[in-house]
Amino acid sequence: MNVSARELSKLLRSHSKLAAPFSTSIVGSETSSPVQKPWFPKLKVMAAIGVGLGIGAIGLSAFGEEPRHSLRLMYSMSVRLGRDFATAAAIVADYKYSLYGLAEESPERAQAKHEVHLRAANRLKELCFKNGGIYIKLGQHMGQLEYLLPSEYVQTMKNCMLDRCPVSTFDQVCEVFKAELGRLPHEVFKDFNAIPLASASLAQVHAAHTFDGKKVAVKVQHTHLTDTAAMDIATVRLVVRAVHFLFPNYDYRWLVAEVQESLPKELDFSLEAKNGERCIKNFKTLSPGLERSIYVPKVYWDLSTPKLLTMEFIEGVKVTDVEGIQKLGLNPHHVSKLVNQAFAHMIFRHGFVHCDPHAANMMVRLMPPGAKFHTSSHVLFSNKCD
Repeated sequence: MNVSARELSKLLRSHSKLAAPFSTSIVGSETSSPVQKPWFPKLKVMAAIGVGLGIGAIGLSAFGEEPRHSLRLMYSMSVRLGRDFATAAAIVADYKYSLYGLAEESPERAQAKHEVHLRAANRLKELCFKNGGIYIKLGQHMGQLEYLLPSEYVQTMKNCMLDRCPVSTFDQVCEVFKAELGRLPHEVFKDFNAIPLASASLAQVHAAHTFDGKKVAVKVQHTHLTDTAAMDIATVRLVVRAVHFLFPNYDYRWLVAEVQESLPKELDFSLEAKNGERCIKNFKTLSPGLERSIYVPKVYWDLSTPKLLTMEFIEGVKVTDVEGIQKLGLNPHHVSKLVNQAFAHMIFRHGFVHCDPHAANMMVRLMPPGAKFHTSSHVLFSNKCD
């Protein structure tokens, strides 16, 4: 069952209704009284709905055009679903048991809450790594929410989510090439490095050379993400709503809504390429004085599809690598000012803003007469003027 990014967006919206039963909140807080609401029946409800989702996943998979692929997908989705609900049940039980009877604002409760936050964060971390794909993307997002999530969750996710991303095998990479271009990597490129330069939650990057000798970076989407994404989002939403049902003070439904909105865009590499071209066009037409210091790698459209993106290979150092910037003979303060200017212009002049500006997406290299700031992974842009 192959699903396009546009179809995925429709599926995500339709699956949002699956979790509706959990949109009701319990009056009061789980910490207001030692007398607890009965919660084992609620866990049974969670499990029952989980089984229903599992049956739905099996039904979706059974109608795939490739039986072997459908069986693999059916098994994968069922296992992932089971992990979701087992993890959610363990976290809910841990919170209820650990905080039961402890007085509000007491030192004992504060210490118990810290410890259970850590255990819950580690359970979520392991779930993200086991399920991969959008789960790692969700974990990375959690690691950036210092202002909203408990620090135990933020630090747990921040410390590992960028270093343990899944890596597709070369056979899986070839599978994507065959599906997208009808040819294998070595038939498309003069040479193609089977070992990825880097891997992220949704894709990995390989170095290659075109037949006319140009070095390129090839971004390859991990296999079957669009097939499982709709059900993954529906499941995560259900779990988050269930947690809110049991713990009214913990409402993170907005986090799932953000991922639901951004995921179809992130799975469509052609949109990323178009955003990059629009970004540099904005600098040329609206910020000509700054344009000479901003660079977006060239896209090879004839070698790109929604799941494959071939771009000019650029050497540089991460924008956060102070030592590397200094070795280039550049002043880190000047680079910092350049980055601030670039984003100020995107926000206040262009109305079209890069919304995923982490270090892996921003590089610096030395180009006469000074620093050249490179941006990549132009997936998440926002039209601030809308």
